[in-house]
Amino acid sequence: MKEFIKVYHENIENIENFMMTTLRNSGSIMDQNSNDFKKIFQTFPSMELLYITDQEFKQSSPNVYRNKNEVSAKGRDRSYLRKKVLQKDDAFSVSCPYISSATGETCVTVMKKEGDNYIFIDFKLSALLGRLGLVELHPTFNRWTQFFYKSVGFTLMAFAFLSVIYAIFSYLSHVFIDGNFSLDSLFKPIVALTLGLAIFDLAKTILEREVFFKNYSKDDEDANILTKFSIAIIIALSIEALMVVFKIALNDYTQMIHALYLILGVGTIIISLALYTYFSKKVS
Repeated sequence: MKEFIKVYHENIENIENFMMTTLRNSGSIMDQNSNDFKKIFQTFPSMELLYITDQEFKQSSPNVYRNKNEVSAKGRDRSYLRKKVLQKDDAFSVSCPYISSATGETCVTVMKKEGDNYIFIDFKLSALLGRLGLVELHPTFNRWTQFFYKSVGFTLMAFAFLSVIYAIFSYLSHVFIDGNFSLDSLFKPIVALTLGLAIFDLAKTILEREVFFKNYSKDDEDANILTKFSIAIIIALSIEALMVVFKIALNDYTQMIHALYLILGVGTIIISLALYTYFSKKVS
């Protein structure tokens, strides 16, 4: 979906002109109310939702979908949408891509003014780009891809929660059941918590980018994601290295070289991350 957003912004002027020109040539939308706007749905295969508000942006019509109407939506306050759309001319305003609360799909909303009414039309972004020949759509493949990302994302979240539960249980078990409070009983839960946080952050990022599309605007998003995940891993490894140093110091100094190897490894990761961040910002 990130590629769809990029394609949309690269061709935004042509796409907006297409939508506005076609709507203008279709005549008055209000006159088509008697037949549930079937004509305009036929004109736009990418159109998924239409509704009408008065001048105060209070919805005066049901949510009209291609094959059904949702009467319960009538009377809703849609004034928040006024802030999402940018005025293009006297009659039309167009929003940036966002997630529709009605359909759960990434869409673009066109607002058309007719008399004392505002008409809101949601266009499914992927279908709109496919209709204009800007992307090649494979609906079945896209559905399976999204299902895979969703499955992996929520599975990772589940493992993150298990890591947190393990950390809490391990600490309580050492302290209250075994009665053995030590550095090991303190550090191990911290490592587990840190790893749980890193895994959860990775899962959240996958779901936001590939399933729910929370953020489209950051060009350096890939670098930020890797940086956040790497920092969490570095923290976990640093804690583990500190724990190894304490263990060796208390038991056998001759094994201190192994702790040094671990610390050097963490240092190498930090240097690599610093170089990656530097060159990523330099290129952007």
